[in-house]
Amino acid sequence: MLNSLSNNTLKQYDTSFKQWWLFCEHHKIDVYQASVPFVLQFLTERFDSGASYGTINSSRSALSLLIGPRIGSDDRIKRFVKGVFRLKPPTPKYNITWDPGVVLNYIKGLYPNEAISLEQLTHKVVTLLALTTGHRVQTLSLVKINNIQFNHDSVQIFIPDLIKTSGKNSKQPLLYLKKFNNKIEICPVTTLQSYIKRTQHVRNTNNLFITHKKPHHAVSTQTISRWIKNVLREAGIDVTIFTAHSTRHASTSAASRSGISIDVIQKTAGWSQNSICFAKHYNRPITLEPTEFSNTICNLVSD
Repeated sequence: MLNSLSNNTLKQYDTSFKQWWLFCEHHKIDVYQASVPFVLQFLTERFDSGASYGTINSSRSALSLLIGPRIGSDDRIKRFVKGVFRLKPPTPKYNITWDPGVVLNYIKGLYPNEAISLEQLTHKVVTLLALTTGHRVQTLSLVKINNIQFNHDSVQIFIPDLIKTSGKNSKQPLLYLKKFNNKIEICPVTTLQSYIKRTQHVRNTNNLFITHKKPHHAVSTQTISRWIKNVLREAGIDVTIFTAHSTRHASTSAASRSGISIDVIQKTAGWSQNSICFAKHYNRPITLEPTEFSNTICNLVSD
């Protein structure tokens, strides 16, 4: 049963489980057999302590795992959660996004690839891949050298590992990028080739992204996020507002403004055909006011 949940989901539920355990211990009730009124009391206490709608919803899901599906389907709990929504409506993390051209113009200055430091090259390639694929940092962290296939003018990157959206009938991501010879300074394919060549003699793992300092081991999603955030900061993006994940908002929104169809955007960035996630959460105006997805993003850089 635990294996049916991702590690991230378990981490998300962890606080709720601890709070629930203390609540049940205080009220001397069974953790696995509590009645709906006790669940409502627990959720009310969490709400009164400042928990958001998302936190309350997460707690409800966590308790459903322990007590059973009746928690999620009970009309009283549904009504309670709806009340929380009205009192503390969730707001999107970003109402606006940033112009990828600003970051690409900064990256353009990190050239030639052979002349910059390994740290700069590492930050450059990971940010370019984040922007030109529209994928999450988690996906990038799973790229393996033996799953990268270069052709004469393109590259295909296969992701066989389970990701956030993996399901029984879902397709695994396939990242496809073409060479961008018009502006070789920001070409993701050329930069990727330079990075692999630069790291081949120090690499001791099959993971694509490794630390730029010894012992050059594989990196976590947190490290990749920090690298991207460093690039955003250097480019002048306000990182007190925008995180590394905002590259997904920025690139997909820019592609949409440039005329790329929603179908191409969803397929490229890993959303299902029927998903409303892009329209609801990602398509944002910039703070300043098929063609290939990656080439469209690269065209945002100025001459």
